[in-house]
Amino acid sequence: MTDKDHNTSHLEFPNGSGQIKDRLRPEKNLPEGAGAASGPKPENEELESLGDRVRKIREEKGLTLADVASRTGFDEAFLKRIETDEVSPPLGELIKLGKALNMKMGYFISGGETKPYTIVRQEHRQKIARRAATEDQAYGYSYQALAPNKTDRHMEPFLVTLEPAAEEKLSTHEGQEFIFVLTGKMEAILDRDRIILEPGDAIYYDSKVPHQVRCVDGPQAQILAVLYNTDQ
Repeated sequence: MTDKDHNTSHLEFPNGSGQIKDRLRPEKNLPEGAGAASGPKPENEELESLGDRVRKIREEKGLTLADVASRTGFDEAFLKRIETDEVSPPLGELIKLGKALNMKMGYFISGGETKPYTIVRQEHRQKIARRAATEDQAYGYSYQALAPNKTDRHMEPFLVTLEPAAEEKLSTHEGQEFIFVLTGKMEAILDRDRIILEPGDAIYYDSKVPHQVRCVDGPQAQILAVLYNTDQ
């Protein structure tokens, strides 16, 4: 990922930064405990946004915005916008934030609990849509976290819906990624290689390789994506 560019229109895995429409807060209409069979969450956890979590951990570790900026390569203004929920970093940048703060990336999505398993029912999955600077401009994908309530997880599974992305921006970050195509057609760009994947196809790659995945030849593609951060 190129740390200097925070305004692209595709999945990160690809880079970019935009607003999460609902700030990662649980839907008000969901029943108590929705999202996992790991028991009710503390009341204060229900109110924490992604920005709240980043700021809380940074302050607990006694770090300034300048400290985090030097560790991630992000500018302080961008970090401030993350903490105030004006923008939401893509998944690859969350990995970099987690590394800088010595936290797993998944903590910023949901605190969760330390239990041997967690279940997310289909009707309880929460869609997180990334949007650009204007509300009518989509960023090219939305995703649903499939294991947000297990704190000690080593993998981050997501159900991702891709939309066409005109701009080509490759990204890099620590870890590895596995993708299985469920519907539609997807293009995986890995450095100079371009691979077309269709339903039933899968790909596994090192995230340090400059990469981007995007929908092609159709309005949408749906994929199962699993991220593993080797440093966590």
